[in-house]
Amino acid sequence: MEAESSPFESSEMLASFLASTPFLAESWRACSFANSEAPRSFVAELRGEVGYLAFSGVQAIDRSEPTCGTLMALGECGCRDLFSPLTFDGDGEAEETVKVDAGFLRLFLGFYQRRDLQNQIQELLGNVKMIILTGHSFGATTASLTALWLLSHLQPTASPISVLCLTFGTPLLGNKSLSRAILRERWGGSFCNVVSKLDVVPRLFFAPLASLAPQLHLLLQFWQVAAASPSLEQLVGELRKQNFNEFFSNVMDCAKDAAQSGGGANNSLFWPLGSYLFCSEEGAICLDNATSVIKMMHLMLETVSPASSFENHLKCFEDHLKYGYYTGLLSLQFLKRINTSGLSASSYEAGVFLALQSSGINPQDDNISKPAKDCLQMARHMGRAPNLNNAHLAIRLSKITPCRAQLEWYKARCDESEDQLGYYDTFKEYGASRRESTIDMNLFRLAAFWNDVVGMVERNELSYDFHRRSKWNNAAHFYRLLAEPLEIARYYRRGMHRQKGHYIKHGRDRRFQILDRWWNRRIAVAAQEPQQINNKRSRSRHTSFTQDSLFWAKVEEAKDWLKHVRKERDSNKLGSLLANMKDFEKYANELIARKEVSIDVLAKNSSYSLWAEDWKALKLEFQQPPSDPALNGMDCD
Repeated sequence: MEAESSPFESSEMLASFLASTPFLAESWRACSFANSEAPRSFVAELRGEVGYLAFSGVQAIDRSEPTCGTLMALGECGCRDLFSPLTFDGDGEAEETVKVDAGFLRLFLGFYQRRDLQNQIQELLGNVKMIILTGHSFGATTASLTALWLLSHLQPTASPISVLCLTFGTPLLGNKSLSRAILRERWGGSFCNVVSKLDVVPRLFFAPLASLAPQLHLLLQFWQVAAASPSLEQLVGELRKQNFNEFFSNVMDCAKDAAQSGGGANNSLFWPLGSYLFCSEEGAICLDNATSVIKMMHLMLETVSPASSFENHLKCFEDHLKYGYYTGLLSLQFLKRINTSGLSASSYEAGVFLALQSSGINPQDDNISKPAKDCLQMARHMGRAPNLNNAHLAIRLSKITPCRAQLEWYKARCDESEDQLGYYDTFKEYGASRRESTIDMNLFRLAAFWNDVVGMVERNELSYDFHRRSKWNNAAHFYRLLAEPLEIARYYRRGMHRQKGHYIKHGRDRRFQILDRWWNRRIAVAAQEPQQINNKRSRSRHTSFTQDSLFWAKVEEAKDWLKHVRKERDSNKLGSLLANMKDFEKYANELIARKEVSIDVLAKNSSYSLWAEDWKALKLEFQQPPSDPALNGMDCD
């Protein structure tokens, strides 16, 4: 069965929608101000509840260090922790090497280490609901990396603050793995790159820059001087002395090769990320399919045959500086100038016609319009519409409900059992029995379903707010609280902690990490609502499920610490172990006091109850005069 596709061509409509917001014009105004008034720096502005942080496109150019155009792993240069969601998968190991341009990464790190930037970002975080990071040219790459760092920084806290990166004339930043990692984290909608029809800068990194070095250095000087000052006559004269035919031939050929390679591009090549707003004097279109973006970059540049004369070369050079002009054109009134005569009765064909006009491509020129139509066709969203996928998942969820009911029944039986082991310890001790094998099979079925859900979310096959919807967030949370304790029990029953390390750092499935993140974000957003702040009621009885799905993994670590305490003779290590156990004891007591643990935690023979007894006995031993000098000065009260 063939995949369904959208009956509409919406790229021109999306561009018009973006142009109707104030973000585009305000962002360019901030970029222009940064270029002229804050070279090699940044400016910050507050507009109501929106904060703008603009990085100047005028940056220092070190000709002696040929890092521009060289890809570097994002985890290098001591910045692995800055972008941890992008450099690691859920098991703590890299899925594939995420790389960015080495020169742009070093430029970002120079800004990141500045105290004034850190202070400015903290001030904005405390006063706004949305932060827009923007930049022109090289400043755009710094804005993109700052946005990636900020998204990574805010993710663990589930901050409700929105982050948008809106760039102008940005060079390509990283490889295909970077683009995939951003989509995996559902950050693709946070990046919009405005690219003009003839701007050569976004196409530069398709070509090997070493072969373009002499002309490129002169062009960089031209753009940076022009961005800060309108006096260009002398530089234009210098450009005229150079032969740019080979320069443009290389860029065009490499862009064409990249467009033809499509999805099979090598991971060592540069690759677009986020959405692209292509603008011309006739209008604009918006694409978010990376392969279509590359093809459109090539086709739009081909419309002027830039290798033919210096005048055409100069048009391409100056287009990098005309984003103020283009953002002024992109308004609702601009649609009136589009020729709508002779539109097809088909909504899709009419949309394609308008998109070609808006991108500056003549629909009657078959040499360019035909591959451009193929490019727009490729950008159409294939497969079921997201809402249909949501409905299909709801049906699948109802079909696995019996599996979940089996786990609930099993928990109830364990909690009522005379051996007083509880839910977790019963499954850990008797995993090989027939009853536990049935539970194991239900765990696998539930895991397969939620792995599919997470995969569809990461591939953008579900509605954008899917993971924020109460139905799915509650279902995911319920599954995590019910199933993860048994996954932890299986992990320790099989001795995996001795091979890989403890569960939390080395064994937790990525599925649980993502579902946990969804729930934490919901809690953080709810906490911002005025009616929620003073509406916290204490529980009158214990919860059905322990509210920390990692509780039993923490118990296992505490048991391990207790075992090592009795053998440890190094006073420093012993002090660290005792501090860890005191912290765990405090954490567990707080959960119990708030009645956020299930009754199986307090079962007489549960792992936690036995640990608590052993810990109490150990503290009594330490209260006696120590016979070992290593125990002197240890306070366990």
